[in-house]
Amino acid sequence: MTRKRISSKNAGAIAEGRMTKLFSLSRAAVKDGRDDRAKRYVHIARRIGQKTNTPVPKGEAFCKGCGLPMVQGVNCRTRIGDGRLKVTCLGCGTVKRMPYIKEQRE
Repeated sequence: MTRKRISSKNAGAIAEGRMTKLFSLSRAAVKDGRDDRAKRYVHIARRIGQKTNTPVPKGEAFCKGCGLPMVQGVNCRTRIGDGRLKVTCLGCGTVKRMPYIKEQRE
């Protein structure tokens, strides 16, 4: 029995759909208080992306320290100051800093 070969373009599209689904499941797991399950979903999604060389879909944020998906008001704190947006993970304390210069000019 031979296996049908999938092109890399189709594999990327399939991977992106699965990653999006896994990230939505992980956000739901965080809201239910199932942090272990949420970490596992993020880990699986990242592995799919690595194997197919597909980036994480836009708008899907997760902590680089502990692997939890960032859900504002539940497990992360967002502060604005000094021309930066600071997002702090409440699980491990990792801080992600992003500039917001473009928004200040407007």
